[in-house]
Amino acid sequence: MTAHHDSTLPRLLRQGSPTSGRTRPAARAIRRALIPVIAAPVALSLTGCIQLPLGGQSGGAVSFDGVQSATIQIEAVGTFVDPSEGGYEAAGRGSGFLIADSGVAVTNNHVVTGAGTIKVWRGGDTTEEIGAKVLGSSECLDLAVIELEGDGYPYLAWHKGEIGTATDVYAAGFPLGDPTFTMTRGIVSKASTDGETPWASIDNVIEHDARIRSGNSGGPLVDEDGAVVGVNYAGNDALDYNYAIHRDEVTDAVKKMREGEDVLSLGINGTALQDEEGNGLGIWVNSVKSGSSADKAGVEPGDLLTRMEGVSLGLNGTMTEYCDVLRTHGHDATLSVELYRPSEEAYYRGQFNGDEKLEPVSVIADATGTSGSSASAGEFVTVTDDSGVVIVEVPASWAQVDGAPFTDDAGNEYKGVQASTNLAEFQTTWNVPGVAIYASQAAVGITTPEALHEAMTSSLGADGCQQVDADSYDDGYHLGVYSYWTDCGGVGTSAVVVAANSVAGDYLILVSAQASTDADIAAIDRVLASFVAVF
Repeated sequence: MTAHHDSTLPRLLRQGSPTSGRTRPAARAIRRALIPVIAAPVALSLTGCIQLPLGGQSGGAVSFDGVQSATIQIEAVGTFVDPSEGGYEAAGRGSGFLIADSGVAVTNNHVVTGAGTIKVWRGGDTTEEIGAKVLGSSECLDLAVIELEGDGYPYLAWHKGEIGTATDVYAAGFPLGDPTFTMTRGIVSKASTDGETPWASIDNVIEHDARIRSGNSGGPLVDEDGAVVGVNYAGNDALDYNYAIHRDEVTDAVKKMREGEDVLSLGINGTALQDEEGNGLGIWVNSVKSGSSADKAGVEPGDLLTRMEGVSLGLNGTMTEYCDVLRTHGHDATLSVELYRPSEEAYYRGQFNGDEKLEPVSVIADATGTSGSSASAGEFVTVTDDSGVVIVEVPASWAQVDGAPFTDDAGNEYKGVQASTNLAEFQTTWNVPGVAIYASQAAVGITTPEALHEAMTSSLGADGCQQVDADSYDDGYHLGVYSYWTDCGGVGTSAVVVAANSVAGDYLILVSAQASTDADIAAIDRVLASFVAVF
């Protein structure tokens, strides 16, 4: 195949024509992405709010009148990273409840994991601050067990027997971070359902209509006797959704956590991230538990986990895929992981519980041993084709940009963008650096990445190019082939060619770039870490 208007194409593209591509979580997409709100407060009144006396029987399981005495407010202080706000030190508040007179208490993972310090107040009494430590946690079940200093505490017993539809229940806690204890009354509307949310993946959840709000997270859902039927973890007043983790799901996990064992956990406080179109980008790491598998692997707050064991994460805006991998292999197994680090605008690969720590993904560095750090390449800017479909980050010095599409002899249109310090020379010589990216949906199935790559590189030998490396290409979002060449044109220029299908198979994409200096090579690594087609 040959393209129309051949003179507008760079030299690598004159050997054939490109074919198609799809979305990946480039820095631009992550900056625009939205995180679903956890138990988001809305401007509605909280119905059934009951103020109870502190009461309770010190050192024993309390009755309904003593629920307040065994319910705690937790303040977790630490550094967290938000995708829209960046890193910040925060003091977030949630709820919990005591389950033993020794000070053992249950709360949500997202309330405490990654915190530097934990402070506790019991029963709404803010005059006495109690220290606490985390014994065990689970991001998949959104559960954590903590231990308060001291002993002799009143505590809640677990509900015995079946938890049926229409059971009277009360949601206890400290909503909106207010130290005033509240309870709301309702009934169980669904005795068992699943809990696939942006921050958890739970098999057994109770749906009820006792209103809960942000800050109630981790508080108890109790019956009319004050016995615990579940742990509140999500609610939305506007939609009247209120969920509690079922007692049966909680008690089995709590037994292990009390002994210091994590359950279905790598040690992150994470949230599934989506772009504006609702496409899953991965699992955003808000914070990391010190000494956990994630911490030891090198995961940092602000990372975006994109794949584990070859499985794309967060596809539907939930933790489902992440937790399914842990359920399949066990959280102690060696697990491959790929992530994107926006602070460096770089992709990493490595292992949890394995010997391969996280290392930057660098196609050119892997092939040549040349540093792929983009820091030496200067300032970068985002450029697109004229339609905004093809997006890539390039050095600001590659200021000449052409975003025109072209149509091949078969009538297939390709969206494309070229960028260089001098487009005319880039298209006709090996003297300047630059990149050309072309993507098409129409050409999917007409040619393969292998055939396209062969067409693009078949004449490079005639220009003196020496092939240094060729291999399969897999960045987690595209699958295909790539090759790396040196000494092109007799002037020492290097070239990279990537031809690939999107993982979803809905587009074919071609990337061809040439580099004259080490800084250019670093720039091409940035190109390979950021290119995307968004049809």
